[in-house]
Amino acid sequence: MPLTHRKDLGLLALRLGAGGVLLAHGSQKLFGWFGGAGIDGTARGMEHMGFTPGRESAIAAGLGEAGGGVLLALGLATPAAGAAAAGAMAGAAAVHAPAGFFAQGGGFEYPAFLGFVAACLGLSGPGRFSLDHASRHRLDRPATVALAFTLSAAAATVVLNRRAATLAAAETAAETAAEAPGPDRDADGRTA
Repeated sequence: MPLTHRKDLGLLALRLGAGGVLLAHGSQKLFGWFGGAGIDGTARGMEHMGFTPGRESAIAAGLGEAGGGVLLALGLATPAAGAAAAGAMAGAAAVHAPAGFFAQGGGFEYPAFLGFVAACLGLSGPGRFSLDHASRHRLDRPATVALAFTLSAAAATVVLNRRAATLAAAETAAETAAEAPGPDRDADGRTA
């Protein structure tokens, strides 16, 4: 087997594996498959994690993961698929970041790795055994790569900044509520 075919076969295996994992992960959010919470449960979870509005955030995350996963597995619009999945995983990594790196402690290792693999596939291209190759790379051009990753990075930045602002506002509100005089506290916040 020529070396180029071995690389193409390796890219196919990587696309199928990563795409399948992303599809399953996104399907939990969108459809409640594989023990997932579905849209409504995921929306509540997203709100709790600071992603507002929750329903739209759940749909966007689910589509980025499941849609990106399907497209990666097929090798279709590979730059957009890789960028969308990497953007969705950036949000997941941000949620897990306070727990450190390693997954066994609840850290961001797993979503970071999935996002990294998706981004690498989006940048490298899908290889010969793909729908992009069959369509003469109409959706896999250098301009598509630049546009897809620029838009994904911009969207992830906006979403993560909005999440940080939401969490900061919630923390400030909780601190204010804890300091406010209540039925059992005097004006200085001391217990009466």
